[in-house]
Amino acid sequence: MTWWRSAGGVEALKALVAGLPPDFPGALLVVLHVPHDAPSALPAILDRAGPLPARHAVDGEELRPGRVYVAPADRHLLVIGGRIRLSHGPSENGHRPAIDPLFRSAARAYGRRVVAVVLSGSRDDGAAGLQTVAAHGGLTVVQDPADALFPSMPAAALARATPDHVLPAAKIGGLLTGITAMSLPDPTPADDRPDPQLDLEVAMSDLADVTTADLPVAPAGYGCPSCGGSLHELGHEPLPRFRCRVGHAWSPESLLDEQAVATEGALWMALRALEEKAALSRRMADGHSGGHVSDRYDRSAREAEKAGRLIRRLIDELGSPPVEEPGPAPAEQR
Repeated sequence: MTWWRSAGGVEALKALVAGLPPDFPGALLVVLHVPHDAPSALPAILDRAGPLPARHAVDGEELRPGRVYVAPADRHLLVIGGRIRLSHGPSENGHRPAIDPLFRSAARAYGRRVVAVVLSGSRDDGAAGLQTVAAHGGLTVVQDPADALFPSMPAAALARATPDHVLPAAKIGGLLTGITAMSLPDPTPADDRPDPQLDLEVAMSDLADVTTADLPVAPAGYGCPSCGGSLHELGHEPLPRFRCRVGHAWSPESLLDEQAVATEGALWMALRALEEKAALSRRMADGHSGGHVSDRYDRSAREAEKAGRLIRRLIDELGSPPVEEPGPAPAEQR
């Protein structure tokens, strides 16, 4: 079986499936980040773009070759026991469906028979899962960031892993065709030693009755943006990951982004409170014809207005885009 994983970019997906033959022997599993309450037309788009039939995955169905299975909105797409599993498990990097849960479950189920692909997308979902696939003997493919409409995800994958292939999306279909034409290895991981962390993380994604407390991990000292629980640190090289007790998972980049959202929200709430305080203080000052009481309310209004101006400057500064340093040259195609 060939497992394929996409992390964004409808155009990249269309280019990929267009390069596949009608008799492609692998099963393709696709994850695209979509809002949890939005209907997705992706199966119909991919069905028209290439020769393989594409549709939303159905919980419990058996995988069949020559099919494209698309994760529905608000459900993780997993592979458990040779069948598709759709789960409402904890979000990862702020997404459900997310890429990492699929990569982990596929690596656990099929090891060296997995081909993991990261395409155009924002943030860095998929980078950690790509490492898991590589650690269990699977092949890894990343779209060339120079070819991606949103290069963040391919760039993050290149920064955290050393993929087997880096090339434009239009050439990935031909690469997969060549890979599946070769003799396939046995469906067992390259490293047969037990992997308790992988087992537990797959179980978490499947909404099993397990928690991060079942792993030998240390508290990270940060709070989970999704539920407010304490985060624990998983792994150290090259970058750590974080999970809260109930399983919400974050990469450092995604955690920083969510913290920025929470910080801005808190500042807007503080600004609203200060504006209301200033307005009420002015009203109270106007209601008193001078004197000590009027001065006290007037002073309160001026202090609130001064603090409000400071908050506005903070919001403006935090919302300014960072100045990017020149990055390394695009990865050489392999």
